[in-house]
Amino acid sequence: MSRRPVLRRVLVGLVAALVVLAVVVSVVGLSFARRSLPQTSGEATVPGLEGRVTVLRDDRGIPQIYGDSMTDIARAQGYVHAQDRFFEMDLRRHVTSGRLSELVGAPRVETDRLIRTMGWRRVAEAELPTLRPETRRFLQAYADGVNAYLRGRSPAAVSLEYLVLSRSVPGYGIEEWTPADSVAWLKAMAWDLRSDYDDELARARLSARMAQSQINQLYPAYDFGAYPPILSGADWSPQAAGPVAGSVVPPALTARPASGGPAAGADTAALTSASADRLYAGVSRTLRSLPSLVGRGEGIGSNSWVVSGSRTSTGKPLLANDMHLGVGIPGIWYQVGLHCRTVSRACPLEVAGFSFAGVPGVVIGHNATIAWGFTNLAPDVSDFYLERVNRRGQFLRDGEWTELVTRTERIRVAGEADRTITVRSTGHGPLLSDVSAGVAEAGSRAPTTQRRDGEQAYAVSLAWTGLVPGKTADAVLAMNLASTFEEFRAAASSFAVPAQNLVYADVGGTIGYQTPGLVPIRRAALPGAPPGYWPAPGWDSDFDWKGYVPFESMPWVQDPAAGYLVTANQAVTQSARPFLTTEWDAGMRASRIRERLEALDTVRPADMASIQMDTDNVFAPTLVKALLEVDLDDDFTAGARDLLRDWSFTNPDDASSEAAAAAYYNAVWANLVRLLFNDELPADLQRTGGSRDRQAVTVLLKTPRSVWWDDKQTPSVTEGKDEILRQALVEARLELTRKVSKDPGDWQWSKLHQLDLAHPVLGGTDLPGPVRWVFNRGGYRLPGDSAVVNANGWDVTEGYGVTWAPSMRMVVDLADLDASTWVNSTGASGHAQSSHYDDQVEDWAAGRQRRWAFSEAAVREAAEDTLTLVPAAG
Repeated sequence: MSRRPVLRRVLVGLVAALVVLAVVVSVVGLSFARRSLPQTSGEATVPGLEGRVTVLRDDRGIPQIYGDSMTDIARAQGYVHAQDRFFEMDLRRHVTSGRLSELVGAPRVETDRLIRTMGWRRVAEAELPTLRPETRRFLQAYADGVNAYLRGRSPAAVSLEYLVLSRSVPGYGIEEWTPADSVAWLKAMAWDLRSDYDDELARARLSARMAQSQINQLYPAYDFGAYPPILSGADWSPQAAGPVAGSVVPPALTARPASGGPAAGADTAALTSASADRLYAGVSRTLRSLPSLVGRGEGIGSNSWVVSGSRTSTGKPLLANDMHLGVGIPGIWYQVGLHCRTVSRACPLEVAGFSFAGVPGVVIGHNATIAWGFTNLAPDVSDFYLERVNRRGQFLRDGEWTELVTRTERIRVAGEADRTITVRSTGHGPLLSDVSAGVAEAGSRAPTTQRRDGEQAYAVSLAWTGLVPGKTADAVLAMNLASTFEEFRAAASSFAVPAQNLVYADVGGTIGYQTPGLVPIRRAALPGAPPGYWPAPGWDSDFDWKGYVPFESMPWVQDPAAGYLVTANQAVTQSARPFLTTEWDAGMRASRIRERLEALDTVRPADMASIQMDTDNVFAPTLVKALLEVDLDDDFTAGARDLLRDWSFTNPDDASSEAAAAAYYNAVWANLVRLLFNDELPADLQRTGGSRDRQAVTVLLKTPRSVWWDDKQTPSVTEGKDEILRQALVEARLELTRKVSKDPGDWQWSKLHQLDLAHPVLGGTDLPGPVRWVFNRGGYRLPGDSAVVNANGWDVTEGYGVTWAPSMRMVVDLADLDASTWVNSTGASGHAQSSHYDDQVEDWAAGRQRRWAFSEAAVREAAEDTLTLVPAAG
């Protein structure tokens, strides 16, 4: 699955217009291009302010905002976000509102159809009146600040991208920002970070192609023995939490179906019929049309851990976090400090960290008392339902026909006539199979035995917690203001989507963990399978969600006996109650972090940053052992394999023998995935080589007679384990000879494993060179791998280039917040012509972090620019 930044395939008609950019830059000069750069010193008038607000920027252009009221600070944050990142904000709201065609034209109509069908913007608007009054005031003040900056500015004066796009979208006007625009962005974030939907559809499609036992080997159960969960039984148990509502699930929850798949009875046979298979494939294709705003697929996870003061050199807790998201420029995060000049009950805000441009407050960071970090919890919060519908606009439910809920949406398309669509929904959610005409037609081909007078057809609906109005915006503000673990947990109780693992530390010495999020209760599952393993029969209400797991029943711990907590997307607990998912990350990164921490008698802040850059591959010894046991009569290949004999299983970015061994090992891995799995999987279900593929190979190496070891492209030959491993060794040797050099001494992992940062709209390779030169950056050689702590991920189906990476890194020192260290993957500015567009990339790539001041004295000492925002006269 491609994880390239959003909108890689830009409207073909733009290409000619984009050439104008080169002419503009050369003729008008850099002074015109700098027109949209923000004012960072002096005074600026911002209507609506109650008092003066000071914005101090350091040498990286990172702002710290000081005001006398919460609303003034929010208004100033909106103003500053708009100064630096408004095009990014505008692009996101077009995506989240299903209005992308207004900006780039007809090629994105299907994207808009899909988002309108799901109704992200409608849900955001429904959430707003349910939020706490203080949150709504904060959101509105933020929107007012954005609009104060926009007022009186033409699009070209706001960002250079508008100048480029003006030829294809003439007369484009920027609309005012609204609180719903901010809330809708949280829906996009939740969509990219949800879990299981890919696998749910994939398993259903594979069940028509192969035996269930073979599918089970592709999706092995989590290995709790090898990779401990976040919380041990001593840390938390359902009994300690009290009754766990919604925990009624089938026995042997982590077991996979033994045979037969979901078609165990006549009523469920339709779930794997040919018609259903066509629908699932069509829905998968449609979902891939959605632009990826934060990254997508396996590997979009993160690392975060916290160490108690009893184990640190400072005597206070240390907290580290790096979130693994899609790569692009500008980066997804915007670093900012928000400070009340005098902290009081009326103005309690004093927080710093990483924010989203478009959303007020700080998402990850610390205030004067506490620090917190996130990793993706990735619970199973979505289910597909195969529905039976008829031409009268009804769907079948418990033997009765019920009316579909319908609404009409109008999509505006730049340069073309508007499009009108009809959205249909069942009680589970919208019919995604309606989005594409071809997919809807596939659903009408139901078997004759399942039709009534030719009227009945199949459709696929989506139930997803992100389509339920929630209060995540409340949680963000409440976390910013929390000063104790109890207050932090209370804030987390409102965190609905995207569900995250939360780690916590405070200056008093407390550390903790909390599982938040809206997680559905399922009381039924198909025979022999955990809930959500297959699409469910929409006509049977037993498979409906029965509510959501109460927050009080979610796992948490305060001050665990071990003195530290590690979250890296592994299983939360070994308990099946409450049911969260079966599709955890394999746990290899978490295991390595634990290993590093356990090896230290005393943990220093520098150790935390060092662990973030660790490139040891926990899985590699298992595979290398098997590779070294293969008989080779090929000296050419054997010479390359010899690199693995003394390899220490690291993935460095230097020119050492370790780097050559890493290059060969990863090439072997890529070829092994292709030979082992992808020879018999449909093109759109190819395995990407992520951590769960490593988990599957771990099992298969112990199962040498598995059918996966047979190459289906050679029907007259049964290869077996050793032959497939031998072929992977041979193919990797030939590949590196072609791509790099015949001499293994010239091989370097980082020559293959490079990062290109592409602009979300103007980053495509089909664009003119001058455009790419202005907006894109690239050629960064990186260490790491998708299964190591320094997780610079790659996709074996796309090559060795980096497709996702740590989007930020931070180490918070609760003994001295001014000594905390931070780095962003790109820079503070979204303006390509700004020096702060990419001024953190080199440090980030090299693993360097810099201190970031928090106390006012330290902030003022570090300040290089001071902008005073003043109220409008009168």
